[in-house]
Amino acid sequence: MCFHFQQQKGAAAFQQRGLSGTPIRGTFTGFSHPQVCVLTAAHPTQLDPFQWGLIPHWAKTRDIQKYTLNAKWETLQEKPSFRKAKRCLVPADGFFEWQWQDPKGKQKQKFKVGLAAEELFMFAGLWDTWLDRETGEIMNSFALVTTAAAGIMREIHNSKLRMPLVLTPNEEAAWLAGELVNPFKNFEARPV
Repeated sequence: MCFHFQQQKGAAAFQQRGLSGTPIRGTFTGFSHPQVCVLTAAHPTQLDPFQWGLIPHWAKTRDIQKYTLNAKWETLQEKPSFRKAKRCLVPADGFFEWQWQDPKGKQKQKFKVGLAAEELFMFAGLWDTWLDRETGEIMNSFALVTTAAAGIMREIHNSKLRMPLVLTPNEEAAWLAGELVNPFKNFEARPV
C-alpha cells in the first residue's frame, strides 16, 4: 500500500508541465489526513487542495477516512466507498516503502522510490465531495489507487506485494477520462 509520499517541487516544475496553482510541498503521511494538491477531470491543469483519505459523499461521519487512504485497483467496483468516486491525479516526486528483513517484519529497511532525478510524476487517485451535516463544511478528499507490485517493488514491498498506480505522462489524460491504464514499473529506489 502507499501511506507515505513526498512532493518537493516548486511552481516551476508544474509550469513546465502546463499546470497552474500553488503546489503544496512536503512529506505526507496519510494517517494524518494532510491537504495535498490534486488534479481532476474538471480542472486537469489546476492544482487544488484535497484531503488524503476519501470520504464518500454518502458517509454520515469522517470516521471512514482512516480506511480509505488507498483503493485497490482490483476491487474498485466492488467497494461502496470507491464505486462512485471520480478519478484524479496526485503529483509526487517520491514515495516511501518498507522492506521486511525478516519473516515477521520486526526488522525493516525504509526505501525512497521514484523516477530518475526525482522527476515529478502522478499517482492515479479517486476523489469525492462530502458535506459535513453538522458544520455545513464541504470537503474534497481522495485515495491513492494501488495495484499488484511489479518490478523492483516486488522486492521492496515484499510483505503485501502492493504498489501505488503511477502513471506515465501519456496515460494521465486517459486515467482522468476513465480509460484503462498500465502501472509504471521502472522505478529507482534507494535505502533511506
